[in-house]
Amino acid sequence: MPKMKTNRSAAKRFSLTKSGKVKHKRGYARHHAWAKNASQKRHLRRSAILNPTDARAIRRLIPYA
Repeated sequence: MPKMKTNRSAAKRFSLTKSGKVKHKRGYARHHAWAKNASQKRHLRRSAILNPTDARAIRRLIPYA
């Protein structure tokens, strides 16, 4: 059986933690920083854990991560 291909766009956006959870960067952090207050911008700097329902689909896209 041939090797599975990793979806490169998913591999660049998501990574797995040691316990197998899917980690991602938060959205809405790029443009219009003047419209967001400091606490919101600080919150957006941190990475987040994907919910388990979506994580199953992402884990299929990055089989060797």
